[in-house]
Amino acid sequence: MALDPDRTVRGLLFDRDDTLVIDVPYNADPHRVVPVPGAHRAVERARAAGLRLGVVTNQSVIAKGMATREQVDATNARVDELVGPFEVWCVCPHDAGDDCACRKPRPGMVLEAAERLGLPPESLVVIGDIGADVGAAVAAGAQGVLVPTPRTRAEEVDAAPTVADSLEEAVALVLGHVAAVRA
Repeated sequence: MALDPDRTVRGLLFDRDDTLVIDVPYNADPHRVVPVPGAHRAVERARAAGLRLGVVTNQSVIAKGMATREQVDATNARVDELVGPFEVWCVCPHDAGDDCACRKPRPGMVLEAAERLGLPPESLVVIGDIGADVGAAVAAGAQGVLVPTPRTRAEEVDAAPTVADSLEEAVALVLGHVAAVRA
C-alpha cells in the first residue's frame, strides 16, 4: 500500500536512530554520530521541495540515567550539523514502562511536532525503522513509512502501510506524492 493520494503532505518527521543515523545503542556522544548513507541528500531533497522537517525520537537513555538531556541535545545538534538542520526536535526522555504520552508508538511527539510546525497532523509523514514509528504516525492521524533494517521485525514490515528499501526511497515516495498532489 502507498501513501494516501488524497492527502496533501506538508511536513516530514524522521526517527533518529537507524533512520537518519546509524544506531549506536543509547548514544549520547556527538562524536559517535554517523549518518545513514544518503541521509543528508534525502533530507536536502525534502527541504528543497518545501516540506517542513522535524525529528521525533525516543531517548530512554535519559530515563535509564545513562545520559543527561544536555548530552542527548548535544548529540541531536550533531545530527543537525551532519544531516539537517531540522526545524523541530521532539525527544521522549522516558523509558518503556513510564506510561507517558510521548513515547512512540503513542502519538505525543508527532502531535507536538505538528503543533510546533503549525501543521495539521494529517499533513505529516513519519519515516522510521520500526513499527513504533509507524504506530505513532497512525495514532496521531499522520501517515507512516517504514524503512526496515536488519533489526526490524518481520511482523512490523507486514503491518506497515508503506515500506521503502532506503531513506532516499522513502523520501522519494513522499516527494512523488507531493508532486502528484500539486500537479
